Amino acid sequence: MYELERPPFCSVGRAMEILGERWTMLIMRESFYGVRRFSDMQRNLGIARNILSTRLQTLVRAGILERRRYQEEPERFEYRLTKAGRDLYPAVIAIMRWGDDHLAGDTGPPVVLRHSCGADADPVLVCSHCREPLHPHDVTPEPGPGAKIPAATPS
Repeated sequence: MYELERPPFCSVGRAMEILGERWTMLIMRESFYGVRRFSDMQRNLGIARNILSTRLQTLVRAGILERRRYQEEPERFEYRLTKAGRDLYPAVIAIMRWGDDHLAGDTGPPVVLRHSCGADADPVLVCSHCREPLHPHDVTPEPGPGAKIPAATPS
């Protein structure tokens, strides 16, 4: 595993160029809670307007949020999750769960997720083939189709 050739472009590194800032993940959390308007995000997060504006622009450019006009005069916009944005839900929930498990303390999690079936949701990351929970010791990183593997030189 340690001998795996590290590709020059890593999906984790590329994603963190967009998502790897504290406010960005909190904006994503608000978006998943259904908050769409700049003023509501600013109020809920207590974030400076210029920082929120910059982060929203980054998420729009990355195709994670879509900026839509909801009022003509004065012109106002809301921010809606795109498919790429909705695909981040498992990552946001995984971070939330980690915080619940390691930072919430004896009081328990500040937010509980309730599934539409009525039960508390307890998200688990599983193998798509066998449905067993994923554990780092059971998964082997291997070069994928996007890895640039140098061609073998003839001997």
